[in-house]
Amino acid sequence: MNRFIVVYVTVGSPEEGDRVASALVEGRLAACVNRLGPVQSTYRWEGQVERSEEHLLIIKTREDLFDRLKTKVQELHSYSVPEVIALPILEGNEGYLKWLGEQLLGSKD
Repeated sequence: MNRFIVVYVTVGSPEEGDRVASALVEGRLAACVNRLGPVQSTYRWEGQVERSEEHLLIIKTREDLFDRLKTKVQELHSYSVPEVIALPILEGNEGYLKWLGEQLLGSKD
């Protein structure tokens, strides 16, 4: 049984977020992508503490699609090292999880 996951990706602009989100949903690598922002990020990069305004994508998918999703994000992303991290979905609304599964590769294609 494939587990569902939530993937976090930060992007530099709303337009980049929309482009990534559309590609993932159209390619059935994600059932749904929420874009939140702007968010303020503080991080260390090349020895310096940086602050930037970003947008956060919250992506719902299956664990077995993660590698393909990560590859697609890296192809489309403007950052040399994009954040692409996954967290397991432990529980959820049964109807929503059923819908989620039906939207992804391997369900109807």
